[in-house]
Amino acid sequence: MTAKAHPTPAAGEAKDARLVLLTLAAGQFLMALDSSVMNVSIATVAEDIGTTVTGLQGAITAYTLVMAMLMISGGKVGALVGRRRAFMIGCVVYGCGSLTTSLAPNLTVLLLGWSFLEGVGAALIMPAIVALVASNFAVERRPAAYGLVAAAGAVAIALGPLIGGVATTFFSWRWVFAGEVVVVLAILLFGRRVADAPPGVRPHIDVLGAIVSALGIGLFVFAVLRTSEWGWFRPKAGAPAWFNLSPVVWLMMAGLLLIWLFFRWERRLAARGAEPLVDPDLGGNRQLTGGLTMFFFQYLVQMGVFFVVPLYLSVALGLSAVKTGLLILPLSVSLLAAAIGIPRFRPDASPRRVVRTGILLMFAGAVVLLASLDEDSGAGVVTVPLLLIGLGMGALASQLGAVTVSAVPDEQSAEIGGIQNTVTNLGASIGTAVAGSILITVLTSSFLTAIEQSPAVPAEVKSQANVQLVGGAPFLSDAQLTEALDEAGVESGAAQAALDANATARIDGLRASLGILALAALLALFFTQRIPAAQPGAARRP
Repeated sequence: MTAKAHPTPAAGEAKDARLVLLTLAAGQFLMALDSSVMNVSIATVAEDIGTTVTGLQGAITAYTLVMAMLMISGGKVGALVGRRRAFMIGCVVYGCGSLTTSLAPNLTVLLLGWSFLEGVGAALIMPAIVALVASNFAVERRPAAYGLVAAAGAVAIALGPLIGGVATTFFSWRWVFAGEVVVVLAILLFGRRVADAPPGVRPHIDVLGAIVSALGIGLFVFAVLRTSEWGWFRPKAGAPAWFNLSPVVWLMMAGLLLIWLFFRWERRLAARGAEPLVDPDLGGNRQLTGGLTMFFFQYLVQMGVFFVVPLYLSVALGLSAVKTGLLILPLSVSLLAAAIGIPRFRPDASPRRVVRTGILLMFAGAVVLLASLDEDSGAGVVTVPLLLIGLGMGALASQLGAVTVSAVPDEQSAEIGGIQNTVTNLGASIGTAVAGSILITVLTSSFLTAIEQSPAVPAEVKSQANVQLVGGAPFLSDAQLTEALDEAGVESGAAQAALDANATARIDGLRASLGILALAALLALFFTQRIPAAQPGAARRP
């Protein structure tokens, strides 16, 4: 399938174009904010609503699951009822979820507000945003518009820890969600200025396909998110085992089987002349699959970095949530500079070259940080790597949205929006899970090896460590480990040996995670040939 030029209603003619773009970017900002804003405040929120950290992590996992399961169907709803209407309905649902979360007295209400209502709202909003950019901006202006919208999401992820840290430290975590309600009201007010492109033909929703795809994606994402607790292949100590393997293996296989059945069903519908949930011919669109692949790798590396760096700053160095957020700001600055600057100053730049440069910058940032980390490094060691990674993310953000949407006719933009956001959620989930799993595995191995080789640690302590930590060692700060050692009555020589081993193991785990993320960035380079060499619509410009 090749890209086609279609006259877009109000494209490039929308009044108050900046206000329209700001409205759509604000929606993207809100959707991304929830994935990082509470990372620095999990313990506080858990105590406030009377649950455990594990319970709260389950709520966050459920939010990701709901989004991943419903994104494709959400894009189809946008084509069914109108993209602007889907966007506005999604904002109302999301706002109700934020209000419910801000008032939640317990975990059950939090699950209803945060995980379910906000997840459903996001599944309607995010595909609609992709389509609304296409309906409000001419082809030659879309790279800049998509770049700004994508940058808003990435900046939200980067600013999330700072916003959550400030709110939790000086006010309450509930104010974050109350603030989201205010932003939603503003979006609803200005959303009336957004031009819509009503579907010409009322589409049909493939209900069976929607259910099968949601179950398949849900099982696969759920399995990935449980790897740190259950293990990838061999079950961890205390984790369930199905036929001597981790449940992750079986859930992934079940998810992949359902996804395969979904595509078989879609091809059968298309062959009968019925309307599938996803056009099976899209898989043969090189430009589209290239853009989606880059989205996957971008979010895999991006969310992996956002997992590793805050751990280093807040746990290894013991910095506060506010200081951790401030140290991540260089990434936001460089990301915005690239996302805004490239379309403005190099509007005709080759998307393929820009994407390759962005991937190499992300790779370079991960390698520089990996090489710089040691037991004596301080907070300043992250500045240059985050600047490089931010530039790379901004370069990708400036191109990929336009690449994917321009690969298909405008009337399919809502459908592509659903697929695109499903892919980004998969990348984010896998990036976080892989970084966390590698981190804990290497940390545990390094810690136990150091303890075993230390003459200061008694034999009985070594034995206890091997038994208790076989399922994985926690990522602890020096203060947390000192408190645990004091409670256990460990004598000073052995306690110091444990502290030294923990400091070394933390760095080993962080380096291993960064190494995996760097490899993922290099792997992405092999798929950049599918990215077009010229900007969408370049051949039609005078």
